[in-house]
Amino acid sequence: MRALCESLTEVGFEVRGLSDPAAAPGAIREGEFDLLLSDLMMPGTDGIQLLRQALAIDPNLVGVIMTGQGTIQTAVEAMKAGAFDYILKPFRLQQMMPVLDRGMEVRRLRAENVRLRRLLGRLTYESPRYHIVGSSPAVRKVIQMIEKVAPTDATVLVRGPSGTGKELVARAVHGNSTRRDMPLVTINCAALQESLLESELFGHEKGAFTGADRVKQGLFEVAEGGTLFIDEVAEMAPALQAKLLRVLEDRHYRRVGSTQEKHADVRVVAATNKPLEDEVKAGRFREDLFFRLNVVAVSLPALRDRREDVPAIIDHLLRTRPVGKGSFAVDPTALAVLCGYNWPGNVRELANVIERAQILAEGNTITVDDLPENLVQVSPPGAVGAGPAAPPAGPDDLDGVERRHVEEVLHRHGGNKVRASKALGVSRRTLYRLIEKYRLAGGGPDDEGAPQPE
Repeated sequence: MRALCESLTEVGFEVRGLSDPAAAPGAIREGEFDLLLSDLMMPGTDGIQLLRQALAIDPNLVGVIMTGQGTIQTAVEAMKAGAFDYILKPFRLQQMMPVLDRGMEVRRLRAENVRLRRLLGRLTYESPRYHIVGSSPAVRKVIQMIEKVAPTDATVLVRGPSGTGKELVARAVHGNSTRRDMPLVTINCAALQESLLESELFGHEKGAFTGADRVKQGLFEVAEGGTLFIDEVAEMAPALQAKLLRVLEDRHYRRVGSTQEKHADVRVVAATNKPLEDEVKAGRFREDLFFRLNVVAVSLPALRDRREDVPAIIDHLLRTRPVGKGSFAVDPTALAVLCGYNWPGNVRELANVIERAQILAEGNTITVDDLPENLVQVSPPGAVGAGPAAPPAGPDDLDGVERRHVEEVLHRHGGNKVRASKALGVSRRTLYRLIEKYRLAGGGPDDEGAPQPE
């Protein structure tokens, strides 16, 4: 043991060696360890029992078992106990190093997950509906950026395709800032003409233009002390870009038709689905305004680039945006289709599909029949029934396998569609669709009590 400890120390590990396994639990409670490297057979106990005790103290500890009994049973027992890996004796240090390096990476990832869970617990949201959902690396990066920038007064530029949740980021930034008790005001630059947008942002005096029959507060005044979220900022006209730049630079502006300066104590969060660098090169967006908005940039990924988050987002939508009474579930085949789709409209499109599916569903389970036809047709050939990670298969082969399987199940149940659909794990509507698709006879009783073949 001493030689192993010395060798590991020489390659950069901080090592504490114990000859008495009974002392290990106390040492783990007192110190912070990343890896537990334990022999399988020891006096008074064994490595598997010790590993169980260690993981009860620190669940994120990575356990590696050393053993001279390289049997399948030994490996299974070690893995069931929570071991990351095991090493057969005798071994050389260079044989052990890849295992230890992978173990350290697992430990790092576990620590990162713990940190993320704590971070998610610290972030507050105005309601369950507006949570940022997902655990993919891209979402973790977004959450980490929100955690850093929210307590400051820095201007934030949120970038990403339409429907990715840019307003959610603005709400999270505001909700976790010192301004959270003041207003969060939103405006979409693409929804208003230039003259109306200027009046909305900065207000106007009575008589400033035709129809201005009273003084109007602008959104910079309404948001005083809080946050102003300016969506689709790339659609802002050049003249308004100059006025916005001045507010960001010295916090001063004028209402339309006024000569009086007003001061704005407002944090600005802007968003765009366009690459502003290209807009600057094309002369449609001021370079100085781009630099002023881009103090901190938060980039949101397209949903197709974080497909692993789709199930969690669906669960969130079903809980926070229910249609009608009762809770809904998604059957595995439909979930595979949803995970395999490309989602050009991103989370917004997914939310609309889930709302539609709840309306169309028979009972409280969403099936493939409740999804839009174009979505099912566009999904990869291996998606239906195979899960999001299923390997691609040729459509002819897949159709042939599916046709034979449905035909066999129907035959086995004497054409009884109720029992056949249950055996296939699909709804009766799905079974009818498959019968029509493959032009199967499908004839037979439709009731639960139909006679079955011997």
